[in-house]
Amino acid sequence: MLNSQLGIGVVGHGYWGPNLVRNFAASPVARVVAVADLDPTRLANCARLNPGVTVTNRYEDLLDNPAIEAIVVATPVQSHYDLALAALKAGKHVLVEKPMAPSGDQARRLIDEADRRRLILMVDHTFLYTPAVRKISELVRQGELGKVYYYDSTRVSLGLFQSDVSVLWDLAVHDLSIIDHILDEAPVAVSATGCRHVAGSPENMAHITLFFESPCVAHVNVNWLSPVKVRQAFIGGSKKMIVYDDMEPTEKIKVYDKGITVDGSPEKAHQLRIGYRAGDMWAPHIPTKEALQSEVEHFVDCVRNGAQPLCDGWSALRVIEVLEAASRSVAEHGAPVALGHPAPARHKATA
Repeated sequence: MLNSQLGIGVVGHGYWGPNLVRNFAASPVARVVAVADLDPTRLANCARLNPGVTVTNRYEDLLDNPAIEAIVVATPVQSHYDLALAALKAGKHVLVEKPMAPSGDQARRLIDEADRRRLILMVDHTFLYTPAVRKISELVRQGELGKVYYYDSTRVSLGLFQSDVSVLWDLAVHDLSIIDHILDEAPVAVSATGCRHVAGSPENMAHITLFFESPCVAHVNVNWLSPVKVRQAFIGGSKKMIVYDDMEPTEKIKVYDKGITVDGSPEKAHQLRIGYRAGDMWAPHIPTKEALQSEVEHFVDCVRNGAQPLCDGWSALRVIEVLEAASRSVAEHGAPVALGHPAPARHKATA
């Protein structure tokens, strides 16, 4: 009979790994069995902070340990595929940092391997578990905004400069996962421009435009070279509009009953009269629970009960397909790149 607590092995104890270890260790439904990392200093810090957790510089020790039922991959992007694939082949469930893999082909192989072995493959798109994004998703699905016209976001700060991935794959991935989650349609094309200001490094700033079959459009502005940190998105609909500011300590979401009214026939566009509606603003209550704790609990529930992850392999693949297309567009100075047939969108789970 399985232990009531899910045995967890974590590979990577650098920037994000300690947060994952802390949340799994604090969860009543999971226990961290072992942590692997190649850096002895990181392992020493992990051992000091987490007495009772085995530390090792051999990833194979995690794969061979029968007490570990699931592997959490928190390493640089280029290693995600190999580490996640090895874990799946060892019969372990997998939670992997975003993005799931450096390419769509590799992402599909991970999905196939997990499906073939009936294992959970989940991706750490943490923002989908924030109370703010969950509330936005709820409002959109309830029709509070009406038809969604646009998603316009700015995600900028000074650093952290990455050497292995561009700002697209590091920061834009957050908004792309949110867009994929809250909208009922997939983009059909993407245009992107970017620039690198450090020789030998990938792009540190970029602008992305997503086009849809409907009149909806999405813009994502990401930058590692900003004097201030901004995490803000505007979502406009035919009925209401949302301002989402993740830097706000309390009122992260503000819903505005503002918009336009159109009088006249579309066939007589020159006679159209545009009116402006200005109603109330309200800030819905947002719980303060840490997103990563909700994600940890959801992952354990998926493993124990076979539930579909909110961030499954297919949703991660759709984000990767957009990132690949955006990277091609940057190389072609903003030329639009068609997305073709997106990865299938299964019934969207809720955490």
